[in-house]
Amino acid sequence: MKYLEYKNYSGSIEYSKEDDLLYGRVLGIKGLISYEGKTGQELEADFRIAIDVYLTDCKENGIAAEKPFKGNFNVRISADLHKKASLLAMEEKMTLNNFVAESIRERIFRESGIAS
Repeated sequence: MKYLEYKNYSGSIEYSKEDDLLYGRVLGIKGLISYEGKTGQELEADFRIAIDVYLTDCKENGIAAEKPFKGNFNVRISADLHKKASLLAMEEKMTLNNFVAESIRERIFRESGIAS
């Protein structure tokens, strides 16, 4: 899936066959910011407008805008997997956090060729 990008926000690209319409929502935040368009250009323009309106509304109302993908998240795994990952991290003389980050980085690179 491809994504739209603007001011550090990412947005999905979806298609409604019933409405013959492209639409999407901003990803990585709790709030709902959506946009639509008949063409890819219209979709991207509405995406950018939606982000700008959201940021302006937040500023005018003294509210902090949500930052997508802040760099921290909770992961729930089995106790056994937690133990094995922790021990491997210790063997590599790295923190569990760095071990998990490196494992994710390797998987993303392997799947898509994208390096971070």
